[in-house]
Amino acid sequence: MNEAALDHPVVPRAAWLEARKALLEKERAMTHALDALRAERRRLPWVRIEKPYAFAGPDGPLTLGDLFRGRSQLAIYHFMLTPGSDQVCPGCAFTVDHVDAARRHFEQADLAFAAVSRAPVERIEAVKRRMGWAFPWVSSGDGDFNYDFAVSFTEEDRAAGRALYNYGITRIERSPDMFGVSVFVRDGGEIFHSYSAYHRGTELLMGAFNWLDLAPRGRNEAAGTMSWVRLADQY
Repeated sequence: MNEAALDHPVVPRAAWLEARKALLEKERAMTHALDALRAERRRLPWVRIEKPYAFAGPDGPLTLGDLFRGRSQLAIYHFMLTPGSDQVCPGCAFTVDHVDAARRHFEQADLAFAAVSRAPVERIEAVKRRMGWAFPWVSSGDGDFNYDFAVSFTEEDRAAGRALYNYGITRIERSPDMFGVSVFVRDGGEIFHSYSAYHRGTELLMGAFNWLDLAPRGRNEAAGTMSWVRLADQY
């Protein structure tokens, strides 16, 4: 590819270095701002969990406390896998494709992980086998968990305009399930909810995007947000 075809400024190394140093100052400021934001996130107040949420795993029934697997912190990914649907959400799959490698590390830092969906265990296990995932993934079935954490919506609420997602920013009209991440803490025998994020708030879990963001074409989304993303076995 010649320089004319690049349609992008091409400069001597010294000019590039000057521009790069100017950008570095902005990157450093953003890093410090993110440090402050993360600290503020950790200072959020907690909400005591008082409902006895029940889940089903491949080996039988589980409680929310069981999902901690001896750790004091738990991250749950709310995976869009709706009962009765054959669809596997490619965005959710893209997100959790990053989990197994990462959890080998963060589980050593006192953070457990589980994915939760409303689909039955048999459907969940079939998707895990297909995609080669090893992380814990359980069913919340027809319990309150997904509804209480604002990732599932009844047909009545959707029809009445009461299906509010991402802290009320988005009104859901069609999809019975959405996606997100929630964090829980166990302290003194009690469990607390400390954090949840939805929609673009989950991008921090998508490591592939961070690599693409370093490259000139970025996320390559000219055809739309995540337009090129497929299940890993469909590329």
